[in-house]
Amino acid sequence: MRMGKVWEIFPGMLSWGTLIAVIFLSWQRPVWIAIFIILFDIYWLLKSIYFSLHLRATFQKMKEHLKTEWREKLKIFAHWDSIYHLVILPMADEPYEVVRETFGRLRETNYPKDKILLVLALEERAGDPARIIAEKINAEFKNTFSNFLVTVHPKDLPGEIPGKGSNESWAAQEAKKLLIDPKRIPYDKILVSVFDVDTQVYEEYFGCLAYQFLVAEKPQRSSYQPIPLFTNNIYQAPALARIISFSATFWQMMQQSRPERLTTFSSHAMPFKALMEIGYWQRDIVSEDSRIFWQCYLHYNGDWRVVPLFYPVSMDANVAPTFWQTMVNLYKQQRRWAWGVENIPYMMNGFSKNSFIPFRTKLYWSFHAIEGFHSWATNSLLIFALGWLPILIGGGGFSETVLSYNLPNITRSILLFSTIGIASSAILSIILLPPKPEGIRWQDYILYLVQWALLPITLIVFGAFPALEAQTRLMLGGRFRLGFWITPKGR
Repeated sequence: MRMGKVWEIFPGMLSWGTLIAVIFLSWQRPVWIAIFIILFDIYWLLKSIYFSLHLRATFQKMKEHLKTEWREKLKIFAHWDSIYHLVILPMADEPYEVVRETFGRLRETNYPKDKILLVLALEERAGDPARIIAEKINAEFKNTFSNFLVTVHPKDLPGEIPGKGSNESWAAQEAKKLLIDPKRIPYDKILVSVFDVDTQVYEEYFGCLAYQFLVAEKPQRSSYQPIPLFTNNIYQAPALARIISFSATFWQMMQQSRPERLTTFSSHAMPFKALMEIGYWQRDIVSEDSRIFWQCYLHYNGDWRVVPLFYPVSMDANVAPTFWQTMVNLYKQQRRWAWGVENIPYMMNGFSKNSFIPFRTKLYWSFHAIEGFHSWATNSLLIFALGWLPILIGGGGFSETVLSYNLPNITRSILLFSTIGIASSAILSIILLPPKPEGIRWQDYILYLVQWALLPITLIVFGAFPALEAQTRLMLGGRFRLGFWITPKGR
C-alpha cells in the first residue's frame, strides 16, 4: 500500500479505534476507563481554562486594533501607497443582496481605491443569473473601483473539481493578465485577499493588512489571517446556528494568540509573488483555504508562517428558509470544514520528500495536525456521551465499587467547573453581536445567553459526527470522497 493511502486511512482509523477501544474497555476493564475518564475530564477542564485565557487576550487585542487608525499609522512608511490589494471574490449562485452588501462595505474602506484591484470571480456553471448580478454590480460600482474585473471560470476543465480553489486560481491568473501586467505593478507590492462573496470588511482592514505586511519579519514569506466573525445575519439565525458560528469564531480567536500553530482559514491574505511561485491554489481539492498554507510551507522548505491580524472580517451565519434545512446545511458546512483532514496525507507526503525541513519541526506539525482532527472527532463524545459506559456495561462487580458510585459525581463536578469557560463565551458572544436591528428586544439577549446550554449537543451533532464522517470518507476513498459544497447564502 502506498504511503499516501496509509495517511488517508490513519486519521479515521485512529478516531474510530479510540471510540471502539473505550467502549470495549468499559465492558472488559471498567476501572481503567473510569480512571481515564476522570483524568480526561480534568485535562479538558485545564485546556478550557487555557483556551479561555487566549480568547480573552485576542479579544483585547482585537478591540485595540479596531480603534486604531491604520491608514494614519501607514504614513510612517515613505512608500506605503505603493502597496496594492488584489481582492478576489469567488461567486456561484449567491443572491444580489449578499453581493451588493459586500461591495458596499468595500466602498467604505479607508484605503486609496485606485490601489485596490477587485475581481468578482463567477462560475460559468452558475449561468445567466450570476452574469446578470455581475452586470448590476459592475454598473453600480465601476466608478468607485477603477480596477474592477469580472472573470468567468469555465466549467469542466481537465484536472479540476468545481470549487473555490479552481475558481480563485483562474481569477488570479486573469487578474495578472488583465489588471496587473498592463499597469506594470510589481508583483512583490501586491497582497491578495481571498474572500467568500458574503465577506464584509471593516473600514481599516486594508490599512491594517498593509501595515502588518510592512512590519512583518518576513513579509514575502507570510500569510495574513483576520478574525472571522459570522455575524452578518446573526439575528436571523436559530440558536444552534448562532452557537456554531460563534464557536468557529472563538476557535480562530484562540489560534490567533498561538501563531506558532496558526494556519490559514476561510478569508485570508498572502503576497501575490509567492502565490505565483507556488502555482496558485490547487484546482482538485475542497479545502483550498488551509491547503494554500501547506503548499507554501513545503515549497519554501518550512520558511512560511501565518501572521495574525487581530482584526475582523464578517461573514454570514448559516441560515436557510426553514429550521430543518438550516440544520442540514450546518452539518454539511461542518463536514466540509472537517474535510480539511485531506491535508494530513498531503503534509505527510510532503514531509517525507523534503529533507530541508528539520525532523523536529516535521514532528511538531504532524502531531498537532493529527491531534487536532482526532480531538475534533472524539473529545465531545468522550466527555458528554461515553463517560457513563463503565457504569452501564461494566458489570455487577464494577457497579458495587466506590469508584462506580463516585464516578458520576466526580465527572459532574469537573464539568460544572468547565461551564466557567462556556459562560465567558456566552458573554463574549453578546459583546460581538452587531448593532441590533428593529424588532430585537433586550429580553432576547437573555435567550442568547441561555442558548449556550446547547453547546454539548452542537459539539457532538455538528462537531464530532461530521468530523467522523469526513475522516471515514477519506479512509474509504474513491466515490466516498467529498466534493465542494457551497453554503447557501440569503437575506
